[in-house]
Amino acid sequence: MTPKKYGIFSLPVIVAALGYFVDVYDLLLFTIVREPSLQGIGVILSDTPQVIAASTKIINWQMVGLLMGGVLWGTIGDKKGRLSVLFGSIALYSIANFMTGFVLTVDQYAWARFIAGIGLAGELGAGITLVSELLPKEKRGIGTSLVAGIGLFGAVFAYIIYSVTSDWRLCYMIGGALGIGLLLLRVSISESGMFNQVKEQVGVEKGNFLMFFNNKKRFKKYITAILIGLPTWYVIGILVNLSNRFATELYGANAIESGKSIMYAYIGIAIGDMLIGLVSQYFKSRKKALLSFYLLTMITLVFFFSSFNYSDTTMYFICGMLGFSTGFWAIFITMGAEQFGTNLRATAATTIPNMVRGALPLLNLVFLNLFQKTWSWNLLQSGIVTGILVMMITLVAFYFTEETFHKDLNYVEQ
Repeated sequence: MTPKKYGIFSLPVIVAALGYFVDVYDLLLFTIVREPSLQGIGVILSDTPQVIAASTKIINWQMVGLLMGGVLWGTIGDKKGRLSVLFGSIALYSIANFMTGFVLTVDQYAWARFIAGIGLAGELGAGITLVSELLPKEKRGIGTSLVAGIGLFGAVFAYIIYSVTSDWRLCYMIGGALGIGLLLLRVSISESGMFNQVKEQVGVEKGNFLMFFNNKKRFKKYITAILIGLPTWYVIGILVNLSNRFATELYGANAIESGKSIMYAYIGIAIGDMLIGLVSQYFKSRKKALLSFYLLTMITLVFFFSSFNYSDTTMYFICGMLGFSTGFWAIFITMGAEQFGTNLRATAATTIPNMVRGALPLLNLVFLNLFQKTWSWNLLQSGIVTGILVMMITLVAFYFTEETFHKDLNYVEQ
């Protein structure tokens, strides 16, 4: 039977995009409602160390959940199928979002976001894997960019919902309801043909996470695939998330809302993610497109910490530009999926972005605990040095990453 041909606006692409839309809504909601939700559970907002400690704990637990969930869902995706992940992960994070609407303490908040993180870990990787395997290779970069570009507007939607309702608990419950709605859409999607072929093969090991570590070449590909994505969560998890605190250090009194900074950043990320697919298509290269965005990121980071960032207007603008310059999430995950065979592809595409998200607690450990608490550096000094370290590691990893633009994906890892 001739495999069905899919275009970039086919149903699997659109449903994957809507799935990522809900995923981003839920993933970024805490950073948008951070201060009102912390106040709602008794954290004193005028106590800056208490606010930073509480918010760091909650987002760290969410990211650890993503890290653990990435391994769980990736393994299931290669053993049981891409659609199994999409159904299971959505059900789990929908329940967790309803739970978050009833938390009363920082610890309860952290646990609820930990469970949500496990659920959220499966959505994007499985969606990108499915789209990558269904679309022809000359279209898959644009298709995955479309998924990410549409999906990333979920953060904008989350900000709008909070602005309209002013009720952070209701926002989490709406996220849970959106997830339930997604389950109904998933029913109409077919499984990947490549996965179905591998499923019938005898003697092919599927979804074995340890295979990334038992072969030197494969291990190198896996580690570099993770490290090239580090700037994304340094920018969002530290700079944009704490933009109001950085504004105080840079120019004093301000009215910056971190939720609005997130919104502007994600508008930029969404535009960047849709554009980078076209840039990659123009160069016929994933790496050239990625490098151009890295250069823009470094330029924008200089502006963030400079005297040019002197008002609320410039802070919001620079947050938007930081978002645009780190709008390489789609290409980064696509490259991760393209580097591994069908029997490990879902595991790679699901764990790689969640390893990057899971690296945020480590970045926070360096940024907050080492530089600020141990070495007594101020917020700006810690932010600058953390950024320099992140970009150095990323560029070294980029150098050793293979080009995957023309790669045929119909093969298995031995």
